[in-house]
Amino acid sequence: MALVPRSNGSTVQSSEFRLQTVEMHTGGEPVRIIVSGYPILEGKTVLEKMTFAKKNEDHLRKMLILEPRGHRCMYGAVLVTPRHPLAHLGVFFMHNNGYGTMCGHGVISLCRFAIEYGYVTPIEPETEVNIECPCGLVRALVEYTGGKTGDVRFESVTAFVSHQDVEVEVPDYGKVSVDVSYGGSFFAIVDASDLGINVSTSPVNVISKAASAVFDAVRGTITIRHPSNDDLSFICGVVITDGNDEWSEQPTLNISVFGDEKVDRSPCGSGLTSRLAVQYHKRQISIGQKRVFQNGKTGSQFTGTVLRESTVGKHKGIIVEVKGRGHFCGEATFIREADDVFGEGVSNQVKDTRWIWRMQQPR
Repeated sequence: MALVPRSNGSTVQSSEFRLQTVEMHTGGEPVRIIVSGYPILEGKTVLEKMTFAKKNEDHLRKMLILEPRGHRCMYGAVLVTPRHPLAHLGVFFMHNNGYGTMCGHGVISLCRFAIEYGYVTPIEPETEVNIECPCGLVRALVEYTGGKTGDVRFESVTAFVSHQDVEVEVPDYGKVSVDVSYGGSFFAIVDASDLGINVSTSPVNVISKAASAVFDAVRGTITIRHPSNDDLSFICGVVITDGNDEWSEQPTLNISVFGDEKVDRSPCGSGLTSRLAVQYHKRQISIGQKRVFQNGKTGSQFTGTVLRESTVGKHKGIIVEVKGRGHFCGEATFIREADDVFGEGVSNQVKDTRWIWRMQQPR
């Protein structure tokens, strides 16, 4: 039986905020796409609109991302009008602790969404979808055969290494070697063995705690500077790897952690792009070679290919192709009543170890 509000004058109908979303996931990592109800944002560029939302509409991020409407590891995508003439969509991303300038798993889902919801007219066998993110224009191709969308592959912005093999003092873990690279966002990349953990066998809360310690230590000791835009100059997350960086046909494992211990269920598109930038810089992979990246817990996989060299400012880098697939979960309407004391979500300070995501190593 369909659920219908009692009347147009009911509490539900007259709620303070009403936002509609399309719910998707990529490799198990959620993507909550806001399609209506979000206010018009000031700013000419997507980055300026994200900055305006951060300063003026952050209550909506908290409402949609935090409990009880979301959870610690929810990821959101806000659709905005693009500025780039080739873009079909403009978007910025948000998570439990703020905002993101690029999200690989989000782009993969958004490309299928763009076709299925009529933003882009499909063409067989592949349809081009261009999405303008705060980091720049992301070009993608979506498989389209028999009236159905499939796998998505997109080209990254220029990925480059900012800091290589920097020794950082991490409280409770000692001195740790860290690479910092940019793949649409800046990531600190650390070998799990340097932290005394394993991306497959260590409990997720142990991994996220270690990543959070690295995140804080890197922010406190390494100055991040994007060569063309200071608004992109911040660490987005930490990629904990299995240390298997030399090219191989076998998958390499990692887990990416963002914000307030938000654990990515997917291999993380921008994270693997950052990893490939480091691997290419260290001559562990060559132009034209591809690598399978696998989440150490869920087993979900993306493929990353080094396409060509590129530059940004004085940094030599690479363009990476990332391939994966998103899936639809449903559609939703979220409301907030004026007298709801948890209208802006339950604080991330509420933690209970019994709720921590636990998944066994894939068989």
